[in-house]
Amino acid sequence: MNALLRIAAWILAVTLVVLPVAAVLNGWIAGSRWPMRHLLVTGEFHQVSDARVRSAVLPLVQDGFFAVDLDQVRRVLAELPWVQRVEVRKRWPDRLEVSLVEYKPLARWGAKQMLSENGELFPAPMGVVSRLPLFEGPESRAAEIMAFHTQAKPLFLGSGLQVSTVRLSARGSWNLTLSDGAVIEVGRGDPQLRLARFARLLSRLESADPRQLQRADLRYTNGFALTWRAPAASPPVNATQAQS
Repeated sequence: MNALLRIAAWILAVTLVVLPVAAVLNGWIAGSRWPMRHLLVTGEFHQVSDARVRSAVLPLVQDGFFAVDLDQVRRVLAELPWVQRVEVRKRWPDRLEVSLVEYKPLARWGAKQMLSENGELFPAPMGVVSRLPLFEGPESRAAEIMAFHTQAKPLFLGSGLQVSTVRLSARGSWNLTLSDGAVIEVGRGDPQLRLARFARLLSRLESADPRQLQRADLRYTNGFALTWRAPAASPPVNATQAQS
């Protein structure tokens, strides 16, 4: 009997110690005694607003310093648009520190994703209108598409054009669209060499023909085929202006 009493007394003592600690850690009691008063947000971010971070964190810190679940705060912030990485820590007695790193977009990827500068795909935030180039192709070859765009971009700067779209088919055939709407069918097999050769001749070709290039097919061994847009019709001359 004495042994049972000792065990019961030990269990009661442990309970009296553990329960208050658990209550504090879970915010059941004393949350107002150790409130979380300060939120420090750091990092280089432009798309995510400080106000948005605070509104996401505020409901999670209502039960005091000890009850703040850092993993939960981290998960909630990681779900915000543009957030690539987030770190969260508590500083006694009343401060929560949040460090954010945003994705730096390099291009749009299809209709619903974007590609970051370090090659990561992430959901395209809704309502974003971007002038970034469009990439399309197998996700497993994102690095190749990035590299091809990097090599192609400077080739057309002399003509005042940007590479607005890069497409890579499942069979490995390359296709570009320039900022003036011209489509360049590059094909497979030494695509960089073909494109560089065409870009060197582009200004000469355009000076020899007043029409605007519509399509260039580079999938030939010793040349390429060009399609030109029909020249725009001249506006009719106003009779009054003609007399003057």
